[in-house]
Amino acid sequence: MTRPPRTLVLPPRLTASARTLRAAALRRGLRIVEATASAVPEGLDGPGWAGWPEGAGPDASSGGSGDAEAAGNSGAAGNAEAAGNSGAAGNAEAAGNSGAAGNAEAAGSAEAAGNTAGEAPSVHLHAGPSFADVVAPALGIALLEAPADWLARLPRALTRREILALPIGEAYRLRRPAFVKSPNDKGVPALVYADGSRLPGPDAVDPETVVLVSDVMTFADEYRLHLLDGTVHAAGQYAESGRLRLGPAGGDALAFGREVLAAAGETLPSAIVVDVGRDDTGRWAVIEANAAWASGCYSADPDRALDTVLRAAGPATGLSPHDRGFVR
Repeated sequence: MTRPPRTLVLPPRLTASARTLRAAALRRGLRIVEATASAVPEGLDGPGWAGWPEGAGPDASSGGSGDAEAAGNSGAAGNAEAAGNSGAAGNAEAAGNSGAAGNAEAAGSAEAAGNTAGEAPSVHLHAGPSFADVVAPALGIALLEAPADWLARLPRALTRREILALPIGEAYRLRRPAFVKSPNDKGVPALVYADGSRLPGPDAVDPETVVLVSDVMTFADEYRLHLLDGTVHAAGQYAESGRLRLGPAGGDALAFGREVLAAAGETLPSAIVVDVGRDDTGRWAVIEANAAWASGCYSADPDRALDTVLRAAGPATGLSPHDRGFVR
């Protein structure tokens, strides 16, 4: 019995990266379903969805749009990115496939975990957190992400700075500049704050909301690593001196990615995105971890980036024992 085609669900407004991944999915034969209304209807065949059958639809044979994407650290469509801990907010992600594939390791199977013959088609998702939080439970999709305190628990040798995970109510007492952000969404904008009094107040954010508070660190260049099954599956550069710059990931970036995996790979789900950077002195550091299902692919190979998306947001029934501990 043949395996039913997988389905990739997309939000109403597509970023350039989402269009690039849509094109890659269509080339692979996935069915594409896009929401066409702000309200999420029940079922993928309802009036609020527009479907593209496998191998059809816009951009099926192209690398996607050439428009610039305003991609958040969490990948939420339309939000400007506060890149890493450099405080360089507003770096828009460039469009689609730049052709500069990220010299990723060719390791393991490119396929994300899915259904076996005779089972119902598996459904996957690529979207920002707000859309995903509504749609994923209704469709039986498990969203994988790093623990909220993952960055704070990394060895100092991998972060090169002090990072704390604490309630924002405690962060209000800060009396020094710090880079502060929400761990896995955009609830607290990722910015350098002069002190704790500049953070969103209790009228806007629950004082118990956990935030990451970091020493301010600037990066000469920054790279996005798409990690799958303990390997750097795809990679690419996205910033230089706090400004957008797309290009391939060099050997040093990939080597540091392998170092991170060796030291902390077991503390991450099987599919995740980790941003890394190098400062002006040449020291490498982890910037942050992002959910692959909500992250732009920048200059990485979109077909390999799609692999991480499919694994990071797929059927809850297909989760491995390891990944069950990383569901959003």
